[in-house]
Amino acid sequence: QVQLVESGGGLVQPGGSLSLSCAASGSISSMSMNWYRQAPGKEREFVARFTSGGIIKYADSVKGRFTISRENAINTAYLQMNSLRPEDTAVYYCNAVVVVLNYWGQGTQVTVSS
Repeated sequence: QVQLVESGGGLVQPGGSLSLSCAASGSISSMSMNWYRQAPGKEREFVARFTSGGIIKYADSVKGRFTISRENAINTAYLQMNSLRPEDTAVYYCNAVVVVLNYWGQGTQVTVSS
């Protein structure tokens, strides 16, 4: 069992930046580390992925603005978010997947508003 804890959310003005962290209670070296988000009244959607093999993928809506990274040595994944827009407002969830195991964090709120 791996527990994931997100941090770094908050309120930011349009055009601003935030950096999210996802700390895992166990080793993430073999896991695909992913970020998802869920806006009010909408379904949870994929944001970014960083596989254990080094493959990175982004949703089209965040490509060029968000950067996913990971530090296996400290079991932490990150999501750097730049040029934030009001439509980026959502609860952001960290997700870790290995084979059939699928772990989720509790989420962190990101609000983009002037």
